[in-house]
Amino acid sequence: MPGLPMTGLPMKRARLPLGWLLLVSSSLILLLVLPTLVVIAGALAPARALALLTPAALAALRLSLVTTGATLGLTVLFGTPLAYLLARYDFPAKHLVETLVELPIVLPPTVAGLSLLLTFGRRGLLGQHLELLGINIAFSSVAVVLAQLFVASPLYVRALRSGFARSETTLEAAALTLGAGRWRSFWQVSLPLAKPQLAEGVTLTWARALGEFGATLVFAGSLPGRTQTMPLAIYAALETDLDAAFILSAILSLVAFALLGLFRRAVSYDQRS
Repeated sequence: MPGLPMTGLPMKRARLPLGWLLLVSSSLILLLVLPTLVVIAGALAPARALALLTPAALAALRLSLVTTGATLGLTVLFGTPLAYLLARYDFPAKHLVETLVELPIVLPPTVAGLSLLLTFGRRGLLGQHLELLGINIAFSSVAVVLAQLFVASPLYVRALRSGFARSETTLEAAALTLGAGRWRSFWQVSLPLAKPQLAEGVTLTWARALGEFGATLVFAGSLPGRTQTMPLAIYAALETDLDAAFILSAILSLVAFALLGLFRRAVSYDQRS
Protein backbone atom coordinates (compact mmCIF):
# COMPACT_ATOMS: atom_id res chain seq x y z
CA MET A 1 0.00 0.00 0.00
CA PRO A 2 1.18 3.59 -0.61
CA GLY A 3 3.08 5.05 2.35
CA LEU A 4 4.17 1.71 3.84
CA PRO A 5 7.92 1.22 4.19
CA MET A 6 9.53 -1.41 1.99
CA THR A 7 11.33 -3.69 4.45
CA GLY A 8 12.32 -6.36 1.94
CA LEU A 9 10.63 -9.06 4.03
CA PRO A 10 8.26 -11.49 2.33
CA MET A 11 4.63 -10.54 2.81
CA LYS A 12 2.40 -12.98 4.64
CA ARG A 13 -0.56 -14.41 2.77
CA ALA A 14 -3.86 -13.23 4.20
CA ARG A 15 -5.81 -16.40 4.97
CA LEU A 16 -8.66 -17.32 7.27
CA PRO A 17 -7.83 -19.41 10.35
CA LEU A 18 -7.32 -23.09 9.43
CA GLY A 19 -9.18 -24.40 12.46
CA TRP A 20 -12.31 -22.42 11.64
CA LEU A 21 -12.18 -23.53 8.01
CA LEU A 22 -11.85 -27.20 8.98
CA LEU A 23 -14.70 -26.96 11.47
CA VAL A 24 -17.14 -25.40 9.03
CA SER A 25 -16.02 -27.32 5.94
CA SER A 26 -16.13 -30.71 7.65
CA SER A 27 -19.87 -30.35 8.17
CA LEU A 28 -20.56 -30.05 4.46
CA ILE A 29 -17.97 -32.73 3.60
CA LEU A 30 -19.71 -35.11 6.01
CA LEU A 31 -23.08 -34.38 4.43
CA LEU A 32 -21.72 -34.98 0.92
CA VAL A 33 -19.69 -38.11 1.69
CA LEU A 34 -21.55 -40.01 4.42
CA PRO A 35 -24.74 -40.93 2.48
CA THR A 36 -22.68 -42.34 -0.40
CA LEU A 37 -20.53 -44.38 1.98
CA VAL A 38 -23.66 -45.77 3.65
CA VAL A 39 -25.00 -46.95 0.29
CA ILE A 40 -21.71 -48.56 -0.75
CA ALA A 41 -21.20 -50.22 2.63
CA GLY A 42 -24.74 -51.58 2.61
CA ALA A 43 -24.25 -53.06 -0.84
CA LEU A 44 -21.18 -55.02 0.29
CA ALA A 45 -23.32 -57.51 2.18
CA PRO A 46 -23.10 -60.88 0.34
CA ALA A 47 -26.88 -61.33 0.28
CA ARG A 48 -27.35 -57.95 -1.34
CA ALA A 49 -24.56 -58.50 -3.85
CA LEU A 50 -26.51 -61.44 -5.24
CA ALA A 51 -29.35 -59.02 -6.12
CA LEU A 52 -27.24 -57.80 -9.04
CA LEU A 53 -27.74 -61.17 -10.72
CA THR A 54 -31.51 -60.75 -10.99
CA PRO A 55 -32.82 -60.38 -14.56
CA ALA A 56 -34.27 -56.94 -13.87
CA ALA A 57 -31.00 -55.59 -12.47
CA LEU A 58 -28.92 -57.02 -15.31
CA ALA A 59 -31.35 -55.65 -17.91
CA ALA A 60 -31.24 -52.18 -16.32
CA LEU A 61 -27.44 -52.24 -16.17
CA ARG A 62 -27.15 -53.35 -19.80
CA LEU A 63 -29.65 -50.76 -21.01
CA SER A 64 -27.88 -47.96 -19.14
CA LEU A 65 -24.52 -48.87 -20.65
CA VAL A 66 -25.92 -49.09 -24.18
CA THR A 67 -27.98 -45.89 -24.05
CA THR A 68 -25.31 -43.78 -22.35
CA GLY A 69 -22.75 -45.01 -24.89
CA ALA A 70 -25.05 -43.94 -27.73
CA THR A 71 -25.71 -40.62 -26.01
CA LEU A 72 -22.01 -39.93 -25.60
CA GLY A 73 -21.27 -40.78 -29.23
CA LEU A 74 -24.03 -38.51 -30.53
CA THR A 75 -22.96 -35.73 -28.18
CA VAL A 76 -19.36 -35.79 -29.41
CA LEU A 77 -20.47 -36.03 -33.06
CA PHE A 78 -22.87 -33.09 -32.98
CA GLY A 79 -21.63 -31.18 -29.95
CA THR A 80 -18.05 -30.66 -31.10
CA PRO A 81 -18.96 -28.57 -34.19
CA LEU A 82 -21.47 -26.61 -32.11
CA ALA A 83 -18.87 -25.86 -29.42
CA TYR A 84 -16.40 -24.71 -32.08
CA LEU A 85 -19.03 -22.52 -33.73
CA LEU A 86 -19.95 -20.81 -30.46
CA ALA A 87 -16.31 -20.31 -29.50
CA ARG A 88 -14.85 -19.02 -32.75
CA TYR A 89 -17.63 -17.21 -34.63
CA ASP A 90 -19.75 -14.16 -33.90
CA PHE A 91 -23.24 -13.98 -35.38
CA PRO A 92 -26.55 -12.28 -34.62
CA ALA A 93 -28.35 -13.56 -31.53
CA LYS A 94 -25.30 -15.58 -30.47
CA HIS A 95 -25.99 -14.97 -26.78
CA LEU A 96 -29.56 -16.14 -27.24
CA VAL A 97 -28.38 -19.33 -28.91
CA GLU A 98 -25.89 -19.96 -26.09
CA THR A 99 -28.65 -19.47 -23.52
CA LEU A 100 -31.02 -21.84 -25.31
CA VAL A 101 -28.30 -24.48 -25.67
CA GLU A 102 -27.56 -24.39 -21.93
CA LEU A 103 -31.21 -24.11 -20.86
CA PRO A 104 -31.69 -27.89 -20.33
CA ILE A 105 -29.01 -27.76 -17.62
CA VAL A 106 -31.29 -25.73 -15.35
CA LEU A 107 -34.68 -27.06 -16.46
CA PRO A 108 -36.51 -29.25 -13.91
CA PRO A 109 -36.31 -32.88 -15.10
CA THR A 110 -40.09 -33.23 -15.37
CA VAL A 111 -40.26 -30.12 -17.55
CA ALA A 112 -37.53 -31.56 -19.77
CA GLY A 113 -39.44 -34.83 -20.11
CA LEU A 114 -42.71 -33.08 -20.85
CA SER A 115 -41.02 -30.89 -23.46
CA LEU A 116 -39.69 -33.98 -25.22
CA LEU A 117 -43.07 -35.68 -25.01
CA LEU A 118 -44.84 -32.66 -26.52
CA THR A 119 -42.28 -32.65 -29.33
CA PHE A 120 -41.75 -36.33 -30.13
CA GLY A 121 -44.85 -37.94 -28.61
CA ARG A 122 -47.57 -39.40 -30.82
CA ARG A 123 -49.49 -36.13 -30.70
CA GLY A 124 -46.39 -33.97 -30.47
CA LEU A 125 -45.13 -31.35 -32.87
CA LEU A 126 -42.87 -33.78 -34.73
CA GLY A 127 -44.15 -37.05 -33.35
CA GLN A 128 -47.49 -36.92 -35.17
CA HIS A 129 -45.68 -36.67 -38.50
CA LEU A 130 -43.22 -39.41 -37.58
CA GLU A 131 -46.11 -41.69 -36.67
CA LEU A 132 -47.41 -41.44 -40.22
CA LEU A 133 -44.09 -42.95 -41.28
CA GLY A 134 -44.48 -45.73 -38.74
CA ILE A 135 -41.93 -44.22 -36.33
CA ASN A 136 -42.91 -44.07 -32.65
CA ILE A 137 -40.24 -42.60 -30.41
CA ALA A 138 -41.95 -42.06 -27.05
CA PHE A 139 -41.69 -44.92 -24.54
CA SER A 140 -38.90 -46.64 -26.46
CA SER A 141 -35.15 -47.05 -26.08
CA VAL A 142 -34.70 -44.20 -28.56
CA ALA A 143 -36.64 -41.99 -26.16
CA VAL A 144 -34.18 -42.90 -23.41
CA VAL A 145 -31.27 -41.76 -25.58
CA LEU A 146 -33.05 -38.53 -26.56
CA ALA A 147 -33.82 -37.75 -22.91
CA GLN A 148 -30.19 -38.31 -21.93
CA LEU A 149 -28.97 -36.31 -24.91
CA PHE A 150 -31.30 -33.41 -24.07
CA VAL A 151 -30.15 -33.03 -20.46
CA ALA A 152 -26.48 -34.09 -20.74
CA SER A 153 -25.09 -32.81 -24.05
CA PRO A 154 -25.15 -29.10 -23.01
CA LEU A 155 -22.49 -29.95 -20.42
CA TYR A 156 -20.18 -31.18 -23.17
CA VAL A 157 -20.83 -28.17 -25.40
CA ARG A 158 -20.26 -25.78 -22.52
CA ALA A 159 -16.97 -27.35 -21.47
CA LEU A 160 -15.53 -27.75 -24.98
CA ARG A 161 -16.60 -24.26 -26.02
CA SER A 162 -14.55 -22.92 -23.12
CA GLY A 163 -11.58 -24.99 -24.29
CA PHE A 164 -11.77 -23.72 -27.86
CA ALA A 165 -12.15 -20.13 -26.63
CA ARG A 166 -9.01 -20.38 -24.47
CA SER A 167 -6.85 -21.99 -27.15
CA GLU A 168 -4.13 -19.91 -28.76
CA THR A 169 -5.28 -19.09 -32.28
CA THR A 170 -1.72 -18.13 -33.19
CA LEU A 171 -0.74 -21.80 -33.14
CA GLU A 172 -3.54 -22.60 -35.56
CA ALA A 173 -2.46 -19.74 -37.79
CA ALA A 174 1.09 -21.06 -37.73
CA ALA A 175 -0.12 -24.51 -38.75
CA LEU A 176 -1.98 -22.99 -41.69
CA THR A 177 1.13 -21.03 -42.66
CA LEU A 178 3.16 -24.24 -42.66
CA GLY A 179 0.77 -25.81 -45.15
CA ALA A 180 -1.70 -27.66 -42.96
CA GLY A 181 -5.28 -27.43 -44.16
CA ARG A 182 -8.13 -26.25 -41.99
CA TRP A 183 -9.26 -29.75 -41.11
CA ARG A 184 -5.75 -30.94 -40.33
CA SER A 185 -5.16 -27.85 -38.22
CA PHE A 186 -8.36 -28.59 -36.32
CA TRP A 187 -7.50 -32.24 -35.57
CA GLN A 188 -3.82 -31.71 -34.81
CA VAL A 189 -3.85 -28.30 -33.13
CA SER A 190 -7.25 -27.00 -32.07
CA LEU A 191 -8.65 -30.18 -30.56
CA PRO A 192 -5.47 -31.24 -28.68
CA LEU A 193 -5.22 -27.76 -27.14
CA ALA A 194 -8.75 -28.20 -25.76
CA LYS A 195 -8.08 -31.73 -24.49
CA PRO A 196 -8.67 -30.98 -20.77
CA GLN A 197 -12.03 -29.39 -21.50
CA LEU A 198 -12.86 -32.22 -23.91
CA ALA A 199 -12.19 -34.76 -21.16
CA GLU A 200 -14.26 -32.72 -18.72
CA GLY A 201 -17.17 -32.54 -21.15
CA VAL A 202 -17.09 -36.27 -21.88
CA THR A 203 -16.92 -37.13 -18.18
CA LEU A 204 -19.74 -34.82 -17.12
CA THR A 205 -21.94 -35.86 -20.04
CA TRP A 206 -21.60 -39.57 -19.40
CA ALA A 207 -22.09 -39.18 -15.65
CA ARG A 208 -25.17 -36.99 -16.17
CA ALA A 209 -26.64 -39.38 -18.72
CA LEU A 210 -25.98 -42.36 -16.46
CA GLY A 211 -27.87 -40.72 -13.61
CA GLU A 212 -30.72 -39.25 -15.66
CA PHE A 213 -34.12 -39.99 -14.10
CA GLY A 214 -36.92 -37.43 -14.41
CA ALA A 215 -36.92 -36.70 -18.13
CA THR A 216 -36.57 -40.40 -18.93
CA LEU A 217 -39.46 -41.34 -16.66
CA VAL A 218 -41.83 -38.81 -18.27
CA PHE A 219 -40.76 -39.31 -21.89
CA ALA A 220 -39.75 -42.98 -22.01
CA GLY A 221 -41.50 -44.51 -19.02
CA SER A 222 -40.11 -47.30 -16.88
CA LEU A 223 -40.61 -50.46 -18.91
CA PRO A 224 -38.35 -53.30 -17.68
CA GLY A 225 -35.90 -54.42 -20.35
CA ARG A 226 -36.94 -51.62 -22.69
CA THR A 227 -36.71 -48.20 -21.04
CA GLN A 228 -35.93 -48.96 -17.40
CA THR A 229 -32.39 -47.67 -16.84
CA MET A 230 -30.52 -48.08 -13.56
CA PRO A 231 -31.93 -44.94 -11.85
CA LEU A 232 -35.46 -46.04 -12.77
CA ALA A 233 -34.74 -49.59 -11.62
CA ILE A 234 -33.55 -48.23 -8.28
CA TYR A 235 -36.75 -46.24 -7.87
CA ALA A 236 -38.89 -49.28 -8.71
CA ALA A 237 -36.85 -51.58 -6.45
CA LEU A 238 -37.36 -49.35 -3.42
CA GLU A 239 -40.88 -50.75 -3.10
CA THR A 240 -40.20 -54.39 -3.99
CA ASP A 241 -36.52 -55.31 -3.64
CA LEU A 242 -34.44 -53.17 -1.32
CA ASP A 243 -31.33 -55.31 -1.88
CA ALA A 244 -31.41 -54.60 -5.62
CA ALA A 245 -31.87 -50.88 -4.92
CA PHE A 246 -28.80 -50.96 -2.65
CA ILE A 247 -26.53 -52.71 -5.13
CA LEU A 248 -27.58 -50.64 -8.15
CA SER A 249 -27.15 -47.42 -6.15
CA ALA A 250 -23.69 -48.54 -5.08
CA ILE A 251 -22.71 -49.29 -8.70
CA LEU A 252 -23.83 -45.85 -9.85
CA SER A 253 -21.93 -44.21 -7.00
CA LEU A 254 -18.74 -46.14 -7.72
CA VAL A 255 -18.95 -45.46 -11.46
CA ALA A 256 -19.45 -41.73 -10.86
CA PHE A 257 -16.51 -41.71 -8.42
CA ALA A 258 -14.30 -43.56 -10.91
CA LEU A 259 -15.23 -41.19 -13.73
CA LEU A 260 -14.40 -38.10 -11.69
CA GLY A 261 -11.19 -39.67 -10.44
CA LEU A 262 -10.02 -40.58 -13.93
CA PHE A 263 -10.86 -37.11 -15.19
CA ARG A 264 -8.91 -35.38 -12.42
CA ARG A 265 -5.94 -37.69 -12.91
CA ALA A 266 -5.95 -37.10 -16.67
CA VAL A 267 -6.12 -33.32 -16.24
CA SER A 268 -3.38 -33.36 -13.61
CA TYR A 269 -1.11 -35.46 -15.85
CA ASP A 270 -1.78 -33.18 -18.82
CA GLN A 271 -0.88 -30.10 -16.80
CA ARG A 272 2.38 -31.64 -15.57
CA SER A 273 3.38 -32.65 -19.07
